[in-house]
Parts: sequence; C-alpha cells; structure tokens
Amino acid sequence: MVDRTDVTFPSGDAHCAAYLYRPDGEASGDVPCVVMAHGFSATRDDRLPAFAERFAAAGMAALVFDYRHFGASGGHPRQLLDVGRQHDDYRAAIAYVRGLDGIDPERIALWGSSFSGGHVVAVAAGDARLAAVVSQAPFADGLTTVAKVPPKNLVRLTVDGLRDKVGSLVGRPPHLIPAVAEPGGYAAMSAPEAVPGFDAITGEDSLWQNAFAARLMLTMALYRPVRSAPGVRAPLLVCVCDEDDTTPAASAVKMGETAPRGTVIRYPIGHFAIYVGGAFERAVADQTAFLQQHLLATAGPAARDRAGAAA
Repeated sequence: MVDRTDVTFPSGDAHCAAYLYRPDGEASGDVPCVVMAHGFSATRDDRLPAFAERFAAAGMAALVFDYRHFGASGGHPRQLLDVGRQHDDYRAAIAYVRGLDGIDPERIALWGSSFSGGHVVAVAAGDARLAAVVSQAPFADGLTTVAKVPPKNLVRLTVDGLRDKVGSLVGRPPHLIPAVAEPGGYAAMSAPEAVPGFDAITGEDSLWQNAFAARLMLTMALYRPVRSAPGVRAPLLVCVCDEDDTTPAASAVKMGETAPRGTVIRYPIGHFAIYVGGAFERAVADQTAFLQQHLLATAGPAARDRAGAAA
C-alpha cells in the first residue's frame, strides 16, 4: 500500500505539478525520497507511476513531476523543451522534497529516463548531497544521438529550429514540430521503435502532446551529459538497453563506466521496452535493490523491515 497526493512546487516563473508517493502510514521516522521526471516531451503519467509505486512499496517516498511547459505544470509558452529550465526544475524539486516533513533531506535520489536520464547525471554533478542516481536508457551524448537522425530530417530540423529561434526573438509563438513519427516520417525520433514505444507508455488520460518547440534542435548535439559523469559523487546506476535505436547504448555504458561510483546493468531490449512487461519487472527490481542499498542502509529497523518485505 502506498499513499499518493497531488502537490505543486515553485520553479522559476511557474509551478510544477507533481505526484508525491509516500510509504504506508506505518512508516517510522524520516524516509528517503526519489525525485523523478520523464524524458523527451513525455509527462508524469506516462508509466512513471509504475516505478514510483514500487519504490514507495519498498519504503521510499517518490516525487514524480512534470516540467514547466508540459503536462499539468504551468509555464508559457507550451511545449518549450529547454534543457537548462528542465535542470532547474529538477533542482527545484530537490529543494521542495528536502523541506518536506517526513523526508530525510540527506537521503534524496534522482531518477531519470531517456532525455532525463542525461538530466539526472548533469544535475547530480552539481549536488554533492545527493545519495544516489538512477539513469535509465539515457540520452548520454547529443553527438551520437543526433547522428542517428536521418540526414534529410536533420536538415529540416535545423531549418525549423532556426525559424523557431528567430520567431522567439520577435515574440512569435513557438514553431512546433513532432517528437515522434513512423520510419520515413518527419520528427525528432523516427526509429521503428518510436511510435509503438510512445503508444505503449501513453494511456487515454495522458497529457502528452506529440510536439515540441523546434529551437531545441539547434543545440541538441551540444548536450553531452556523459561529460558530467566523472563529477557525480553519488552512486550511479545506468540501465542500458543494448538494442536501443533512440539513445545509443555505447554512450550510456561510457557514462556509467566513467562515473566514480558507477554501475552498469545491460538489458537485451530496445529503448521503450524497459517501461513495460517483463523488461520493466527486471529493471524496476534492479533499481529498487540499488536504491534500497544506498538509501535504506542507514534507516531505522522499521524501514529496513518494510524494505525487506517489499523485496
């Protein structure tokens, strides 16, 4: 049994909407917390609750939030995908949970998947207080990721990025382009796994929109979280999908291997398979065990007993 409440917290010029999961009401003392957000254009409801529920059942709180400009969060213009602002949203979420009653501010972990799998490494490199980091199927290196985009799409994405950037300078609304498309179609992601992958993680109640502001494409190749990995002091678990056609596995492996306390676990699956079915069960079990090891090792007997029962 877990308890989930809707909460909001301030970040910059708006508020982020979040779900706060807590272990059952019998928890004794302050508990650790896992701060979680989704990847490229996705929202908090898109399979993240399945992970958060497992972590909460194991004795850890979890905060699952939407970035500004997306989902249930505030922020205008809508669908603005800005790396720096998303990093700031993670930092605001960390500050929020560190100030909550019942949460141990020294046992905060970050969790990210795909695009946010890179975010958590970049943010953790600047926060030595973090107790653990989980990076799942991560966007580790913009250079290798952009190299997988079909050349004709890359040219068009760049042109649209310039159009959007120039328009933003004169006050125009964002020029939106698709996040995913079928192979041969136009989008940031058009690998065969892209459309079925989003179909698998977005339900009828999802607030996901297949659109983002094109200006991101002007800087995506320069975003290289793998270069931040050596600065991450916390234990880092990198869950690598070896058959990933969206975020190259080799860069993810390198990210885990260059972190001082990095651990790499590899799965023979594609990018989106880790969210559902048997692959999800294996990955969430590995992640829960990792988080228990690093967040609950100093917990009181009641928390350790609850973690053991969940395992």
